[in-house]
Amino acid sequence: MTEAEVVEHVAAELDAGRGGRIVTPNVDICRAAARDAALRELVNTADLVVADGMPLVWASRLLGDPLPERVTGADLIWSLSKRAARRGWPVYLLGGPPGVAVAAARELASVFPLLKVAGVESPPHAFDRTAAGRERVLRRVTAARPKVVFVGLGFPRQDQLIASLCRRLPDAWFVGCGAAIAFASGMVPRAPGWMRDAGLEWAFRLGSEPGRLARRYLVDDLPFAVRLLTGCLVERCRR
Repeated sequence: MTEAEVVEHVAAELDAGRGGRIVTPNVDICRAAARDAALRELVNTADLVVADGMPLVWASRLLGDPLPERVTGADLIWSLSKRAARRGWPVYLLGGPPGVAVAAARELASVFPLLKVAGVESPPHAFDRTAAGRERVLRRVTAARPKVVFVGLGFPRQDQLIASLCRRLPDAWFVGCGAAIAFASGMVPRAPGWMRDAGLEWAFRLGSEPGRLARRYLVDDLPFAVRLLTGCLVERCRR
């Protein structure tokens, strides 16, 4: 799906009283899912799975079954909030360091004045390591009765939490959106458009946060991306 088609699909499902969840895999998520059957199941059972990573789009092209475009959580938080403001759907922002979700809600509301923010929360670090901490967050989100929930806790934590929330709010839509809340807040810069289009957003983020991201991008993800693209090229040649 394109980003616009995702928004239309969510709108149609909400109109029909049905909820769902969106997973936005990038190379790092695919690498984790390839190694772990439980994480793979978490991705495969989502209602929508869209490629938040240009290497995945390139791989689909090599296989001759191209995805229409990259669809990122960082973009969906804006396009779905725009539709939510128009339709009166309450939204909930969950994730990020202290103050980030509040700042993101303020930025979104400044662009979409009719947006209803049902709640914002930046839960304590490792809140979900205890049943009590996890339950507190689940209760707060459930009590707010949102229709669209953006959860930015990183994979797989955000998607595991979303799986639990779906059972309590079956008529809401959930987006596991990684750093999207931080980007929307303006407190974390996002790569310029030309870098995103060229598949270089990872390089911008690496330059911004080398200490946190160097191992993930260079040691873990880059070799996996090379193997992925090489495997797709070999498969194309074999066909």
